[in-house]
Amino acid sequence: MNAELRATYRLQLTSSFGFAAARELVPYLRDLGISHLYLSPSFQARPGSTHGYDVIDPRRVSDDLGGSDALRALSGAARDAGMGVILDVVPNHMAADDAN
Repeated sequence: MNAELRATYRLQLTSSFGFAAARELVPYLRDLGISHLYLSPSFQARPGSTHGYDVIDPRRVSDDLGGSDALRALSGAARDAGMGVILDVVPNHMAADDAN
């Protein structure tokens, strides 16, 4: 899928607005002319993280956001709508925490 980058829409994912909730917005955002969803950090963050910038495991998709299967479902819905997905990767924001 090589959607031309025309307009991004940033989604701030949280435990109460995860991949499944974002997936429900895909048809609406497509109709607005959005070409790409720009997702906030989606890797496993510190327990209770409200923003995702305190990553503790960059190899695992966040359970709080719905996990790998839910991310795949969101990505598939975006692809089916002719949209792309951009992930915010934060390698320089690893949390200095006992959980890290």
